[in-house]
Amino acid sequence: MIVCIAEKPSVAREIAKVLGANTSHDGYMEGNGYQVTWTFGHLCTLKEPQDYSDYWKRWSLSALPMIPPRFGIKLIPNQGYEKQFHVIERLMQAADGIINCGDAGQEGELIQRWVMQKAKATCPVQRLWVSSLTEEAIREAFANLKPQSEYQSLYEAGLCRAIGDWLLGMNATRLYTLRFATAKGQVLSIGRVQTPTLAMIVNRHFEIKNFKPEKYWVLSTLYRDVVFTSTKGKIKKPEEGQAALEAVKGKDFTVTDIQQKAGTEAPPRLFDLTSLQVECNKKYSFSADDTLKHIQSLYEKKLTTYPRVDTTYLSDDVYAKCPQILQGIIPYAPLVQPLMGKKLKKSKKVFDTSKVTDHHAIIPTGQNPQNVSLTTDEKRVFDLVARRFIAVFYPDCKFSTTTVMGEVEKVEFKASGKQILEEGWRAVFGGQAASADDEGKKDDEQTLPSFTKGEHGPHEPSLAEKQTTPPKPYTEATLLRAMETAGKAVDNEELRDALKANGIGRPSTRAAIIETLFKRQYISKVRKSLEPTPTGIALIGVIQEELLKSVELTGQWEKKLRDIEAKKYSAAQFIDELKQMTAQVVQEVMSDGTRRMQF
Repeated sequence: MIVCIAEKPSVAREIAKVLGANTSHDGYMEGNGYQVTWTFGHLCTLKEPQDYSDYWKRWSLSALPMIPPRFGIKLIPNQGYEKQFHVIERLMQAADGIINCGDAGQEGELIQRWVMQKAKATCPVQRLWVSSLTEEAIREAFANLKPQSEYQSLYEAGLCRAIGDWLLGMNATRLYTLRFATAKGQVLSIGRVQTPTLAMIVNRHFEIKNFKPEKYWVLSTLYRDVVFTSTKGKIKKPEEGQAALEAVKGKDFTVTDIQQKAGTEAPPRLFDLTSLQVECNKKYSFSADDTLKHIQSLYEKKLTTYPRVDTTYLSDDVYAKCPQILQGIIPYAPLVQPLMGKKLKKSKKVFDTSKVTDHHAIIPTGQNPQNVSLTTDEKRVFDLVARRFIAVFYPDCKFSTTTVMGEVEKVEFKASGKQILEEGWRAVFGGQAASADDEGKKDDEQTLPSFTKGEHGPHEPSLAEKQTTPPKPYTEATLLRAMETAGKAVDNEELRDALKANGIGRPSTRAAIIETLFKRQYISKVRKSLEPTPTGIALIGVIQEELLKSVELTGQWEKKLRDIEAKKYSAAQFIDELKQMTAQVVQEVMSDGTRRMQF
């Protein structure tokens, strides 16, 4: 008998249906030579300190650092989990073979491997790797099973991540709670990714609080109902601005130069999880966690592909399936129709196997969404994914940019306008920008009237007093971007891709990190802005170890985890470095008697 183990009952049901395992038992399905069972996400976890030693049971500074000689796992104490585990254990110990059907990623690999270890499974294990839950995709994945050993580095990366979180989290949380907690029962939670994320929010808070606005003046003029702005830019002294204003008053405005430049704009990238969370937060105010739940539900309802991804590319082999996918999303037939009957565009910005590791970008599966019951929010998320997918096969948007230069008494002025010549992919979005990121650009898309070089006439100059503005507080959207790029503000998509290797957290965990900060009451939400609480500010203030709060350093550790997965870095070396780091943090805090939590 072959035992298949999935990560959720719903996924197990889809697999069982394809395999013909249609007989239900308590905790598994059976039939056609297969038994299909499931976990509920994590059934096992790393042992807690007290599981290794009674000495570590009581929180004590003298017991730190806690570094087990060998890490072990245990069942999560939960009656339902334990009952399901014993079903799995019985099936695995009698199995001729096991197929690991866990979610295809680091976390999914770790969940299933731990269960197999705890169940003492000894038979051969194969790995199912599937990117969508359609019957076709599942059958194709079963036809391409691989030995589980080929995914050893994926497991090692997940294990190192878990051990790293344990070492820093357990030790630093006890250390800072015992040294700095100000109230009885207060726990100061420290996390490998959680604390640098909080530090970003706190640092931004102080950048805003300590910001000193500076006044400046901008000279502009209205000529033929078009606002021209002085090329002087920001004028620092009011008397200089007033002198320029007086110099141009009552004198004719003369058009000195007109330049028209044709340009093209490529369709927006397909979604990875982070960009989808950013878009949903900006457009619909969904939290990152809400978006993850919606897209996970769409995946389980077979409408979209695997969601926990960090690439915006598709592998080249997906191209052949795209016409069928487009035809399957029936509600979008009017948008798909112009693409049918001709060869679909294949852009290197969309199809590039070298940019795809575990999974490709999030796209529709080609199932008709009208056949599935969806919530209003799920429909919104699916609509975003579907339109992005359709748009990549449309032509580029063509536009012309017009720049008009003018002069009054040797003071230069400039006005720009953008005219859409051919909508191209913008037609998929009703002629608008595809992303909430582009909303602010609409003002630049004014169409200028026709000007002639040398023309002149009266104008209405004005001098506006302005002041510099502080940086904006983080929203969930901008925080997700900052986590992805190790705190660097980057608008360019290609540059963002290059920085992803040093981002903190994984696409699948960033939402949970933000939720944890809310739960710990380290941050709060004011409208859409994320603000640190007094406790969050005080905690970051007392942490002087850059190892714990530096986004850049944490990003470097994240890159090492990715390198372990890619077999470019040693898991053993990573664990040794973590142990040294933990011991160093404990020593530094214990030897500093001057620090206090400042509220």
